[in-house]
Amino acid sequence: MTVCLEKRGSRPSLRCIILLNRGRGYNALVITEGSVVIRCEKAEDQSAIRAINESAFGRRDEANLIDELRKENAVILSLVAETERQVVGHILFSRMWIDNPGVSLPAVALAPMAVVPVYQRQGLGGMLILNGIRLLRDRGERIVMVLGHPGYYSRFGFSTEQARGLRSPFPPDAFMAAELTSNTPLGICGDVRYPIAFGCDSLSKLPVA
Repeated sequence: MTVCLEKRGSRPSLRCIILLNRGRGYNALVITEGSVVIRCEKAEDQSAIRAINESAFGRRDEANLIDELRKENAVILSLVAETERQVVGHILFSRMWIDNPGVSLPAVALAPMAVVPVYQRQGLGGMLILNGIRLLRDRGERIVMVLGHPGYYSRFGFSTEQARGLRSPFPPDAFMAAELTSNTPLGICGDVRYPIAFGCDSLSKLPVA
């Protein structure tokens, strides 16, 4: 399937082409007028991904988290942003759950998301988020959660209102959800359960994306 999107406004128009290979997992390319490619992570990208996260956050915690999520087999989707054949941005989505008595609803955690400082504020983070959400929606995922800045993530459909019924150890003004399908009822309730790698018994360990 090929999806084309044009976005116009105060910024230059953005032309995206997304290629989905359903039979062999996701093979995603997003080509923009700025020569940015958004694609799925390859094995050879892992050292660059570590460097991006260490550079963006100024510490090793997020890079270490990614390694632990890989070991836990919790990674659902990992995308990189590439410009001039250099990987400069990364976003990770992992499996999490919303628990209720007798039933657990699969959900997705967005964290971490990072862009090399020199390339920040150029829209690369938004490209990673939008195309990650689009790919997740295509594969039938229902809800994505993030701990971040509402003023930024509200642009992509996240809100604290959609997370209102979710019980978590995180500040309610920064814990947000985005529902990806019309089949997911508004105000879904339950206890959020992250992969072990997040160490959610300690608030400081969860990265603010």
